[in-house]
Amino acid sequence: MDEFILIFRHMDGTKVASPEQIQVWMKQTMDWVGGIAAQNKFVSGTGLSFDEPRVAWHNNVVTNGPFGDIKETIGGFIIVKAESVEEAVEFAKGSPVLQGEGNSVEVRKIARKN
Repeated sequence: MDEFILIFRHMDGTKVASPEQIQVWMKQTMDWVGGIAAQNKFVSGTGLSFDEPRVAWHNNVVTNGPFGDIKETIGGFIIVKAESVEEAVEFAKGSPVLQGEGNSVEVRKIARKN
């Protein structure tokens, strides 16, 4: 069984939801992750803070951001175990993140450690 990372991309990170809406989304997300965990296929995951992000570039250049360069933001990720990329995509298709127009869940196989 392989591991896959599901990366949550939000199209417009500048929109701020109400505390009530955030609570609804958090419950939906916890229920969704709980369903994966119930199958013993949840490995780990977390949300990402938007406080003071930085981007390190070649030649030792560091910028604030990535707000100036991209419109979308990465809100978090989870790692799942799956028999195939197709199974991992099925997990991704159930993500509450996809309720937001333009949002996406990127699925990537994690390289095996040798």
